[in-house]
Amino acid sequence: MKEISFILLILFSFCVQASGSKALPYQIDVDLTDQKSLQRGFTAFVENCLGCHSTQYQRYNRIGQDLGISLQKMKSQFIHTGTKVGEHVMSAMLPKESAQWFGVAPPDLTLVARVRGASWIYSYLKSFYVDPSRPFGVNNTVFPTVAMPHVLEKLQGTPIAQRDAQGHITNIEASGGQYTPEEYDQFVKDITSFLTYSAEPVQVERKRIGVWVLVFLAVFSILGWFLKREYWKDVH
Repeated sequence: MKEISFILLILFSFCVQASGSKALPYQIDVDLTDQKSLQRGFTAFVENCLGCHSTQYQRYNRIGQDLGISLQKMKSQFIHTGTKVGEHVMSAMLPKESAQWFGVAPPDLTLVARVRGASWIYSYLKSFYVDPSRPFGVNNTVFPTVAMPHVLEKLQGTPIAQRDAQGHITNIEASGGQYTPEEYDQFVKDITSFLTYSAEPVQVERKRIGVWVLVFLAVFSILGWFLKREYWKDVH
C-alpha cells in the first residue's frame, strides 16, 4: 500500500509541474524531409551561431551526407578554421573565455531540440526584446534574464515589447531589420529544423523502419494466431 501511495504521489507531482509550466508563444512542426530548409538552417547556424555554440556530437561529413552537401562545398563554404571535414562541429571560442565574457559558457546545441523541443527553440529566437536593464540590452520572454545577446537583431530588426495596462508583454514588434517579418520567420524555422535534425540525425530513417516493423508485427501476429489455432484445435 505504501508503494502504491508513493507512485501516485510522484505521478501527481509530475502533473502539477506540467500544468504549471509556461505555455510557449509559438508552436512549430518541423519537416525533416525538407532538405533545402535543413541546408539553409545549417548555413544560418554556421554564420550566426557557431561563433559561440558548438554541436560537438555532429561531424561535418555526416551533416554533408545527410543534407546533400558535397565534401568540396563543405570544405570551401562551411569550414573556415582549418578543421578537417571528419571532425566534430566545434566553436572556435574557448569555454573559459566565453564564461568570462558572458558570465556563463554558451551551451552546446547538439541535443537542445531533444531537451527542450523544436517549439521552444523557435519561440526563443522570436522572443527577444529590448531591455536596457540587461547587460546586453535585451531580454527574452521564453528565457527571462537570458545572458545571450540578440545576435539576429540585424536580421530581425530592433524588437520592441508591446505591453498591456498591467505592464505584461502582449506582443513584440521589430523594425529596421534586413529581413521582412515573413523572411525572418522562415529564417528561424530553418535554424530550428537544423537543430531538430542535429538532435537525432536518424529520426527520419527510424520512423521509416518503424513502419515496416509494425507491418511485420501485424503479419506475424496473424500468422501466430493461425498457428496457435492449429496447435490447439484438438485440445478440449
